[in-house]
Amino acid sequence: MEARAFNRNLRITPQKMRLVIDMVRGKDVGEALALLDHLPKKGASIVSKTLRSVVANAENTQSVDVDRLYIKTIAVDGGSVMKRFMPRAHGRATVIRKRTSHLTVVVDER
Repeated sequence: MEARAFNRNLRITPQKMRLVIDMVRGKDVGEALALLDHLPKKGASIVSKTLRSVVANAENTQSVDVDRLYIKTIAVDGGSVMKRFMPRAHGRATVIRKRTSHLTVVVDER
């Protein structure tokens, strides 16, 4: 009886998000939320919000005990890339890639 939630087109790079999700992968939901609340990274609040959403999905759509939920799968994939240009010397320009992320969280009952 798993529940899942997606968060798409997040304005944070996948590399920075992976630093956060590696800390909570496989943990119980309560333990993961406590850890994310005290983590001083931008990705922590995004993952926390998505995790709360998937817990609400599991609670409302299926009759599960919230205390027995754990993070079964959590993944970050690259999203679309916004390309911007910065002027450089001698009339040249370099590309600045503003990367986005797609976050997927799946919880299950132990």
